[in-house]
Amino acid sequence: MNHLSQSLVVLERPDPAILLLRLNRPRQRNALSAALLGELADALRAARSDDCVRCVVLSVDEHAFSAGAEIKEMRQHGFEALSDPTRQDAWDIIAGFPKPLIAAVRGVCLGGGLELVMLADILLLAEDSVLAQPEITIGIMPGDGGTQRLTPRIVGNPLAMQMVLTDEPISAERAVAAGIVSEMLPASQVLGRALAIARLISNRAPIAAQSAKESSQAAYETPLSAGLAIERRAIRYALTTNDPKEGMAAFIEKRQPLFSGN
Repeated sequence: MNHLSQSLVVLERPDPAILLLRLNRPRQRNALSAALLGELADALRAARSDDCVRCVVLSVDEHAFSAGAEIKEMRQHGFEALSDPTRQDAWDIIAGFPKPLIAAVRGVCLGGGLELVMLADILLLAEDSVLAQPEITIGIMPGDGGTQRLTPRIVGNPLAMQMVLTDEPISAERAVAAGIVSEMLPASQVLGRALAIARLISNRAPIAAQSAKESSQAAYETPLSAGLAIERRAIRYALTTNDPKEGMAAFIEKRQPLFSGN
């Protein structure tokens, strides 16, 4: 367990197959500085190549998940703060993480924070949380995917544009209804539920889980015919591995499968 106080992202292993990442800039309400994004990307890069890690949970210790981008960096450097290649590489690594990623959100989740958790495969939200894209209040607009992932891919244009153009936050209840999050829970239960889901996923066939994620992401970026072709290639590959043999044998023998990821 790595729990250094100066770490902007704290790494924990609540289970051998689960990596828990906690954003750790509480005084800045976890504003997404270039340094924090870099540490998060480094942790996910290492998790990508660690065969023991089958699922990652992203969370925080404090009540604010993230206040968004680091305004001081943007004020000092302007567009270069967003276009810096190192920062862009970090976002690309996070967006391209191939293993299941769960976000457990408590408190406010604003701007870049919302853009970050929209990269998760499963998003759990505390019932007292609020989500917003407030960039327009400082004279800019979302710059890390907010206009693209909210609309039309998740909530549809009317609600997305209302959020982007007005700064009006939405409640956890409305976020569930809009399809942004999968579950709303009491704040004290969000992380526990996320870890429980992570344990379920970590007991599933890892190649199948990663292939399912890849195919699902393709649906956002390709026509249906191309997405179906990607799905067929993924299932064809999965059937060449040992896990389906183990899964089918366990089903017939009425026992729990032991998936190896090979």
